[in-house]
Amino acid sequence: MPRSSSSRAHGASSKGGKPHAIRIIGGDWKRTPLPVLDLDGLRPTPDRVRETLFNWLGQDLEGRRCLDLFAGSGALGFEAASRGAARVLMVERNARAAAQLRANQERLAARTIEIAEADGLRLAASLAPGSFDVVFLDPPFDAGLLDKALALAVPLISAEGFLYVETGEALELEGNETLAGWEIVRQGKAGAVHFHLLQRENKE
Repeated sequence: MPRSSSSRAHGASSKGGKPHAIRIIGGDWKRTPLPVLDLDGLRPTPDRVRETLFNWLGQDLEGRRCLDLFAGSGALGFEAASRGAARVLMVERNARAAAQLRANQERLAARTIEIAEADGLRLAASLAPGSFDVVFLDPPFDAGLLDKALALAVPLISAEGFLYVETGEALELEGNETLAGWEIVRQGKAGAVHFHLLQRENKE
């Protein structure tokens, strides 16, 4: 599936590494600004998209276990933790971006957040099936990683869990064997970003 641009920091080179900020939209840390390095390819999920996504998921994520395989700025993971998630595992392989995530985690004293400086696909392959209630997938749009990421992420999601996918074009389920038995329950578009919330089909 072709993708038009990169959305995260993986393999990115620095544009001087100067920080800017994202702002947490809701929850305990609402309106808190968090520094984000200016790295090529690191583009935080837009505020409008995050607001819509967490409206879909419900404002309270208390008790939910969340995984962000391509954490980048950490916008999604910090938002989930702010809203009460019991565990948020953020995976980021770019060393400088991962260091910024850790600095922000320390600043917030965010005890439910874990940060792994690792390749997301390799780490996903080592995780236990059904161990997360929400998985966020926002790989670099031009890196060809989505299909592999989906194949590794789907088994990790609990029976009633959700899969969030952010892409450069609309996600197609027809003919996608990995997503057989899943349905897109919500989707939207903001600029060049297509975003989708999926859940297993109800067979009752």
